[in-house]
Amino acid sequence: MTTQATYNQALRTVKRPDPVAVGTIVWLGSEVMFFAGLFAIYFTLRSTSPELWAQESSLLNVPFALVNTIILIASSFTCQAGVFAAEKFQPYRVGKSPRQWGMVEWFFLTFALGAIFVSGQVWEYSQLVAEGMSISSSSYASAFYLTTGFHALHVTGGLIAFLLTIGRAYAVKNFGRKEMTTSIVVSYYWHFVDVVWVALFIVIYFLK
Repeated sequence: MTTQATYNQALRTVKRPDPVAVGTIVWLGSEVMFFAGLFAIYFTLRSTSPELWAQESSLLNVPFALVNTIILIASSFTCQAGVFAAEKFQPYRVGKSPRQWGMVEWFFLTFALGAIFVSGQVWEYSQLVAEGMSISSSSYASAFYLTTGFHALHVTGGLIAFLLTIGRAYAVKNFGRKEMTTSIVVSYYWHFVDVVWVALFIVIYFLK
């Protein structure tokens, strides 16, 4: 009897990976392949028209894109701060200091930074179109809008996920493990889109 009780206790103490988190990681793996395909298209078109690439890339506003990139990178830190608060089962702030913020406050800030990033991309698109670089103007323009546009859609999906996570925190009476897991899964996705953008930024704006 003692042996059986010990065995049952051991089963209860075994930490199994959360299936939602595992599923998210597997799905993000497929997203890596998707963006790898976009990178392949970009490099293939670039290798066939190097002169066009040199001419069209001169229209890009690198300083503005750098500031926009820093904003998105900063959002990863605020997102992770929200996860740390969620892991403490602290959905709301317990004081005025940012150190006392809960998951909701940090995720609201992350949402704002992400929205600024997307708005910045839209503004950049409008400036490029005004200078004659529309999506159908050249192969470079098509590759540029395709790669950055799909990434912007992924960021927008992340913004929606933040709103749903915040809404769930408000909807439940007790912030528990399910809500904590949701915040962690959303952070996986957000860190992923941030890393992808850093790679895109280096390739599109700096790599000659």
